[in-house]
Amino acid sequence: MPDAVTEAARRRTFAIISHPDAGKTTLTEKFLLYGGALTSEAGSVKGKTGRRSATSDWMEMEQKRGISITSTVLQFPYRDHVINLLDTPGHRDFSEDTYRVLAAADAAVMVLDAAKGIEPQTLKLFEVCRARNMPLLTFINKWDRPGRDALELLDEIEEQIDVKPTPVTWPVGIPGDFRGVIDRRTGDFIRFTRTAGGATEAGEELVEPDRAAVEEGEAWAVAEHEEQLLGAVEADFDEKSFLAGDSTPVFFGSALTNFGVRLLLDGVVDLAPAPGPRVDQKDEPRPLDDPFSGFVFKVQANMDPSHRDRLAFFRVCSGRFERGMQVTLDRTGRTFSTKYAQQMFGQERDTVDEAWPGDVVGLVNATDVRIGDSLWIDQPVTFPGIPSFAPTNFATVRSIDSSKFKQFRKGIAQLDEEGVVQVLRDPDLGDQAPVLAAVGPMQFEVALHRLETEFGAKVELSHTRYTIARRTDEESEAALRAMRDVDVLRKADGTRYALFVSTYWLDRVEADHPELTLDRLVAEGTVG
Repeated sequence: MPDAVTEAARRRTFAIISHPDAGKTTLTEKFLLYGGALTSEAGSVKGKTGRRSATSDWMEMEQKRGISITSTVLQFPYRDHVINLLDTPGHRDFSEDTYRVLAAADAAVMVLDAAKGIEPQTLKLFEVCRARNMPLLTFINKWDRPGRDALELLDEIEEQIDVKPTPVTWPVGIPGDFRGVIDRRTGDFIRFTRTAGGATEAGEELVEPDRAAVEEGEAWAVAEHEEQLLGAVEADFDEKSFLAGDSTPVFFGSALTNFGVRLLLDGVVDLAPAPGPRVDQKDEPRPLDDPFSGFVFKVQANMDPSHRDRLAFFRVCSGRFERGMQVTLDRTGRTFSTKYAQQMFGQERDTVDEAWPGDVVGLVNATDVRIGDSLWIDQPVTFPGIPSFAPTNFATVRSIDSSKFKQFRKGIAQLDEEGVVQVLRDPDLGDQAPVLAAVGPMQFEVALHRLETEFGAKVELSHTRYTIARRTDEESEAALRAMRDVDVLRKADGTRYALFVSTYWLDRVEADHPELTLDRLVAEGTVG
């Protein structure tokens, strides 16, 4: 019989993050190709049901706009391992969703465009990884197109996100003239061959250095010289600093042509950590072979429009999960059945009978389960929750059609549960005119689109003057409400938010009224 420790050692659970258009979704699809989870037909990669749309970008709005808006879960086999790939949104406005996904991952792959490097728009996404000291692998993509100097990109990584780049592979040929890579661990040159449309695995030829020097000429000489420079500055892979989040192994390639994709996937298996004991709220590790426990990091409704159901995603933290087992929801102390447990592959789903530490399981219509909840059997455990980011955008939302108010209320409640936006209410108005609070304005677009398309509720949005929020309490509420340019609203769980029109006014109130409770929320891109 398999055991939790053995099965966990076979798992690799990682997130993939990038700026929009860096090639994250393409790389995700090619991982699935190399893992045998996709098949090739007539030069195009098709999913299990033959659909051409990106497996990870299943939402209608994602497909229309060509960007990732919500995180997705993909599981596939590779080299006798089980890969749990957590795809994340690529825009900083959704960095809170990225943070939640990273809470379920053991490592992350950062995808950079060879021509653009680290872009300011999504620097916060990378800072989220850095703040969690998460092991980070870097893939410099699009080396088949014109781009920047490789050494310059390494300098930028170190300066911008404060991690030391340690290339595992090094490109032969400038961007736009990509011949292959040197595997710095062995010194071998791996030459790539294009395939039609990138629909099959790229051909790879192992070439001896002496032969490479003759056949590749100046391109080999330059690459060999640069590789020697890297050795001189000790930019070599170091497991200890990688696992501590202080250095990042770097791979070069092209997801579009599949160049370097296998080497990166091998790097995930060989370098990224397997699931280990998860630390609970008391800072004590939960052993892998303890009875089952899990941590809920995502809630998503209406993934399948024909079913209109709700899924709560949890990562298995210890023990063996068996479908149908009675688990305890730690927050309420109540038990419930896990009969409707499913394994996800983007939007597609299959019934899952068992899962092990590192795996991700979706519970269908577990209506009491919320983001940040802990699940367990036999031995109670409470894992640290997931804090909300500090919103900086606030807008009042109202239903246009009074006959659809029931749908409006249901939609607002669901978006709040999922963390698409934070919903704040005036206790005197309730759901008549709730305020949506967001890290970035694109969250409003998603909320409005889903309210209309999924719940049939047409709404209007009115932006407010507020720009910053602080958590407050019942004792401070009356005094704050009496002030001009301040309001106090409540979340569904009763948490009070004091809203201010500017940081200047907030500073004035804090200076003049130190007795009031005005706690900082988790700042965007940080942990504390």
